Amino acid sequence: MLRDSPGGALRAEAAVSEPAPTAVATWIAAARLRTLPAAVVPVVVGTACAAASRGVALGPALAALGGALAIQVGTNFANDVFDAERGADGPDRVGPLRAVSAGLVSARAMKRAMIAAFGVATLLGIYLALVAGWPVIAIGVASILSGIAYTGGPWPLGYHGLGDVFVLVFFGFVAVCGTAFVQLGAVPCLAIAAAVPVGALATAILVVNNIRDRATDARAGKRTLAVRLGRRAGLVEYAGLLALAYAVPAGLVIAGRLPVALPLLSLPIAVARLRALIAASDGPAFNGCLAATAQLLLLFGGLFAAGLAAS
Repeated sequence: MLRDSPGGALRAEAAVSEPAPTAVATWIAAARLRTLPAAVVPVVVGTACAAASRGVALGPALAALGGALAIQVGTNFANDVFDAERGADGPDRVGPLRAVSAGLVSARAMKRAMIAAFGVATLLGIYLALVAGWPVIAIGVASILSGIAYTGGPWPLGYHGLGDVFVLVFFGFVAVCGTAFVQLGAVPCLAIAAAVPVGALATAILVVNNIRDRATDARAGKRTLAVRLGRRAGLVEYAGLLALAYAVPAGLVIAGRLPVALPLLSLPIAVARLRALIAASDGPAFNGCLAATAQLLLLFGGLFAAGLAAS
């Protein structure tokens, strides 16, 4: 006679008692709204850099925001389907449920949604290319291809420990400097400096994700830095990224831009986030740290943008 463990019986009972999520709720979850600050903040900070230079161009700024959100959502859809196909999101996953691996959305439907999201980004990119020229096309193509190649394709970046570099480059330098470029027609030095803390904090979100998923990623052959170097190294990386993020506004203050000191007000919150991650030991705790790091990026980015625009 087959027997189930008490834990298995409880899970089965929960599966029966909990209603299935609606289609709308499933797609909202697949879009991973908690990650969207990583798309919004670079555009806001890049626009603040434009304001500190020659002024804001509202149309390109809004198009850049829409494009960044579309690319982020498209990348999230790509991660959902490609991770499921590679076995990275198994039944023992400690993070939030993934739509394809849970059987809530077919791989084909998720790929169509991914294409639709990237299609929206392409349309907005065409407008921005008409405004700012061919460099926007290069930026857009590179961003979309990297979003797919993060977990898809023959040599996925995230599976070879390059996800951290990808996020730092695209959510920092490409997004911040690109936003300033479509409004100014040039990239001011201020935007290059501002890209560093934005990219660092966006990468910190990924680090939390990778520390949380270390065991399941290792079994799926996803060799993130947390898998390669271990939990302690992941915590050191997280702390280093926070330190780098706060070092930039401090340096700008020393250089004479006093309003840029505003993000330093959030430093105690950053310290609390680090302590919480060090103490995290289960899925809910890690998921809370991930959401809290995204909130820190949003708070830091808002304060940073306000200081940049006033400097």
